[in-house]
Amino acid sequence: MTHERVLVTGGAGLIAGHCILQLLEQGYRVRTTVRSLTRESEVRAVLAEAGMVDGDNLSFVAADLTDDAGWSDAVDGCDYVLHVASPVRFGKTKNEDEIISPARDGALRVLRAARDAGVRRVVLTSAFHAVGFGHGHVDHLFTEDDWSPLHGPGVDAYGRSKILAERAAWEFMADQGGTMELATMLPVAVMGPALSKNVSGANHLIQQILAGRMPGYPNVWVPIVDVRDVAAAHILAMTSPAAAGERFLLASGPVVAMKEIGAILRGHFGDAAEKVPTRRIPNIVIRLAAHFNDEARSAAADLDYVKKISNDKARRVLGWEPRPASEAVIAAAESLIAKSHSTS
Repeated sequence: MTHERVLVTGGAGLIAGHCILQLLEQGYRVRTTVRSLTRESEVRAVLAEAGMVDGDNLSFVAADLTDDAGWSDAVDGCDYVLHVASPVRFGKTKNEDEIISPARDGALRVLRAARDAGVRRVVLTSAFHAVGFGHGHVDHLFTEDDWSPLHGPGVDAYGRSKILAERAAWEFMADQGGTMELATMLPVAVMGPALSKNVSGANHLIQQILAGRMPGYPNVWVPIVDVRDVAAAHILAMTSPAAAGERFLLASGPVVAMKEIGAILRGHFGDAAEKVPTRRIPNIVIRLAAHFNDEARSAAADLDYVKKISNDKARRVLGWEPRPASEAVIAAAESLIAKSHSTS
């Protein structure tokens, strides 16, 4: 039984929630941040429903990425910090700074407070957006050595927020980090068991397919990782001596065709998947739709392009063993179906 304390930022989020569940299960004392303490009872209820053990070892503190207040209290007495919180908004946005500033400045706030409190190591959640976006259709195996260009094709404000926040974190560590250590996690599209009724991450895609909101599948491939494996990797990176100063790409394995995701759902869920489409949409239709529709424009940019992504480093250095992508798809759908039934 450990008595070490871990701060997990953004406790209401999907990845943070799974980190909290696994940390408590492993005997850690956990503190988490929420923007307002009025959310504590709601977050506790969600975690309890997901099977939280030792909830007495979980405490809450109010802190916001856009404000210095609360962060010194949040990190006080903590051995480790998992900095998971970051604003999420895909596609075009009028004011990019509304996403970039909380991500970058928030990361620096957390790092500064953690360093001043004597925290041993921070594990920061970056994203594959900081590695494998904006390069065009290159025949390249993406690894942790790659960085996405800030203004490459397909890099949106969210992608830029991830690139800039992670770069700022590494620069801070080089100049002002002192003896504190940093590791960064770079998950691809995160799917798996939803904790609350708020659908987040790539579970949106599963929700759309299940609801029949897509007429068919563009010839697009999706890199997938299970949220439970993302949480496990954060905890491995927190304690593994070899993880200090390293980036880790988190993917379950090879990318999966959109049509294959539909086939997994139809094969597993029977009547609950009756609205799941079966057909492919020809490329020309997607390209025409791209003139009028943001989602089609995004799909058109990646038609017939299969990204190659290596998860070798996380496996080798952390001893990380991710589930197959199909398990993440099925677990996401199971939780979404169950939650839709509980509200209907």
